[in-house]
Amino acid sequence: MTGDVLVRAALLGASAGARSTAPLAVLAARHGGWLRGLSSAAALGELVLDKLPQTPSRLAPGPLAGRLVSGALAGGAYAHRRGVGVVAPAVVAAVSALAASHAGAILRDLAARRNFGPPAAVAEDAAAAVLALSAVR
Repeated sequence: MTGDVLVRAALLGASAGARSTAPLAVLAARHGGWLRGLSSAAALGELVLDKLPQTPSRLAPGPLAGRLVSGALAGGAYAHRRGVGVVAPAVVAAVSALAASHAGAILRDLAARRNFGPPAAVAEDAAAAVLALSAVR
């Protein structure tokens, strides 16, 4: 296994930490298939729902588990497409998603306290897209 696959898995995991649907949407868009439309719709829905005040914390058990699973699936799927083992990239991506989830929560909380909540959320959307896209470039 090359280090490149692990780095790309970490990028996919970090994008899942920011937006759980981002890495799977990018992979689906890149590789086609019937999941393309479904994953795009889920990603758009998440972009809207994330901005609502009643949206639970990304660190709550359910949302956090979703981000870890999304990252692991994306890292494993990327590795599979590269013809290498999927376990290590999936683990790396899940750990990266966990770290990015915590970092994102801290930064969003700080931004909200300084009245920069909406711009910070949009910046996080962009960061999630850039991380996922750079992983599969």
